[in-house]
Amino acid sequence: MRVGVTGATGFLGTALTCALEARGDDVVRFVRPSSTNVTGATIRWDPERALIDEGDLAAVGGFDAVVNLAGTGIASHRWSADYRRGVMTSRTSATTLLVEGLTSLTSGVAVLVNGSAIGYYGNRADESLTETSSSGTDYVAEVCREWEAAAAPFAATGASLSLIRTGIVVGPGGGVLDRLLPLFRAGLGGVIGSGRQWTSPISLHDEVAAMLWLIDHQLSGAFNLCVPAPCTNREMTKSLARALHRPAILRVPSLALRIALGSELANNTLLTSQRVVPTALVASGFKFTSKNIDEVVTSAVA
Repeated sequence: MRVGVTGATGFLGTALTCALEARGDDVVRFVRPSSTNVTGATIRWDPERALIDEGDLAAVGGFDAVVNLAGTGIASHRWSADYRRGVMTSRTSATTLLVEGLTSLTSGVAVLVNGSAIGYYGNRADESLTETSSSGTDYVAEVCREWEAAAAPFAATGASLSLIRTGIVVGPGGGVLDRLLPLFRAGLGGVIGSGRQWTSPISLHDEVAAMLWLIDHQLSGAFNLCVPAPCTNREMTKSLARALHRPAILRVPSLALRIALGSELANNTLLTSQRVVPTALVASGFKFTSKNIDEVVTSAVA
């Protein structure tokens, strides 16, 4: 199987490309002008300038599947008007350019797996959220809606479009765990805000396995990629502390986060409550190896 991947050098992209190559698939990486040390087959593109190398596309000769993970990190920096704009356009411009390039291929593409996030649902307190739940009203929800909308024209080709609304990915080598482990190992871990806000994690292994599942079964629709049993921030904190055999008695007040990060960034990320369940993914027959926060944490730090 030939699979194209955007965002291939990121945390998720690296894990996915390794898994694809391990099972014998041919991986074609979409690379930007700033990319370095990228090996194997590539397609040169520059979403900021709406450019994609048509010669590279023609040389590849078509794809069985493409996974679109391109996008600037939402919580990588304090939000400014320019940064917010960049977060949005890094997703929408890249996705629009990708869809236009894929629909121009005479051989077609069987399935596009397009990134999104559970931020689609916004801050919803204790409400249980499935793929049929409405979208939120905050900035992150808007980004997710626009990201998914940019991919929507691909469905007109008659191929499959999977929209993956990913939760908090927990795994070694990057993501949230890289930020938390040093603090918890030093005994400085603790509850964020009230600790009552819901979070919906997923192990890195299951995140990659779910993407492979959607590719192999050419599934269409929205899919929440998170464990069947969401947890509160307090429960996640206790689980990580137990796994590392460290205390976690501290608490980061909401006010301190809002001062340090800015109110909008803090409220839209660390303090938001999203009790999301993977109804569509489970109904498709996918089996999780880590079904709750304890199993997710154990898989990551064992």
